[in-house]
Amino acid sequence: MTKKTEGFTEKLSAFVVRTESSKIPGWAYDHAKTAFLDWIAVTVGGSGDPLVKKLVRYANLMGGHEQATIIGHGIKRSVSHAALINGSASHALDYDDTLVSFLGHPSVTIFPALLALSEWKEKSGFEFLTAYLIGLQTGGTIGACAGLEHYMAGWHATSTLGHLASAAGCARLLGLNEKETVYALGIGGTQSSGLKRVFGTMCKPFHAGRASQSGLMAALLAQDGFTSAEDILEGQQGFFEVLKGSINEDVVALLGFGWDVHNLSQKYHASCHATHSPLEAALTLVNDEKVPLDRIGTIRIFVSKLSMDAAGKMNPETGLEGKFSIPYCVANALIRKETGTRAFTDEKVSDPEVRALMDKVEVTLDEKMTGLEARIEIEDLSGRAYTGFSDILQQTPSLEIKQERIMDKFIDLCEPLWGREKTELVAGTIGDLDGVESMKGFMEAINGHF
Repeated sequence: MTKKTEGFTEKLSAFVVRTESSKIPGWAYDHAKTAFLDWIAVTVGGSGDPLVKKLVRYANLMGGHEQATIIGHGIKRSVSHAALINGSASHALDYDDTLVSFLGHPSVTIFPALLALSEWKEKSGFEFLTAYLIGLQTGGTIGACAGLEHYMAGWHATSTLGHLASAAGCARLLGLNEKETVYALGIGGTQSSGLKRVFGTMCKPFHAGRASQSGLMAALLAQDGFTSAEDILEGQQGFFEVLKGSINEDVVALLGFGWDVHNLSQKYHASCHATHSPLEAALTLVNDEKVPLDRIGTIRIFVSKLSMDAAGKMNPETGLEGKFSIPYCVANALIRKETGTRAFTDEKVSDPEVRALMDKVEVTLDEKMTGLEARIEIEDLSGRAYTGFSDILQQTPSLEIKQERIMDKFIDLCEPLWGREKTELVAGTIGDLDGVESMKGFMEAINGHF
């Protein structure tokens, strides 16, 4: 009798269960704490969004045990509803981090479930961060195998991969064995969904919350012996066959030997990441060449199909739609130099001055481009042409610069709600999170006991 060959799903399960925290380098935990600081910031910033208030009302309607904190609302609801609401809040501003291998936004699908679970089960900060790193690496590995074909087929990878990443992180935090973790991935994988068609509506941030919630449920069910397919990813009519992608043996071979967390790209503009290269290229070109805005005749922007699909709303009518509009984001950046949350209101999107500059923006597909890069050509009224280029994903700063920028962002988003003193105290605690004994105590402090 020959030994059964370990499948891809089983290899991922083994990675989730067998990876020793002592083998994870300290710098990875430093990156994880920075990612958590950023996630808390965007969650607080998004906590008052109308879609979040609707989800809070939904949770109130459903009832349940008060187990985990709803950030920004000073209340507790079930761990399931906490994962859903906090996950949706953290993606509401579209100001959260991205990861190339994940094909989207990982932290908004992993941290909400882990935080709710850690508060409920009184896990330590170190356990919490370890589970995040495991979940992130699992999701990134699956994403690298799914590839752009998956995303370009219309799937919102943040959601589809997020179901699996959340399940993996929660399985690790709960201490599931390998068979239970295989089932958790199976339960999470069979729920994977999320269509890009809903970009620009409340459903995009809802995807993040649902992915986190579903992964949490998957791990809890698996812990209770709930079964699923053992080859959810590679099996016939499984994830890759149905949702696109295939096993990349080179990627699988690296599992456990590297940590993709250092490749996280935090956002410094509160809009879809596909708008960042165009607006960065435009700002740099106009500033370097000292082009007067009133002398601009045409702005031609060349982007990939990926960027066109994600941020191709040429005539946005609301602040939310503006986040997915390359013309608006470029015109707004050039005129106001303000690309944070205050730039995305209905009033500012309909501003006649911005609209006039948007009318000069032409967005063109460049089939040679595949990522989020952008080439820009500005022609002034005299016919003189200027050219520029930006690829935001190739401009990931060092950890030290990330920490400085994220701290500024954290203060900007949290101080209006918490005040300066509490904001700085929370930030300091997150900086030492790997030494926090109980995440329940950390959340009690967040709720007002600093």
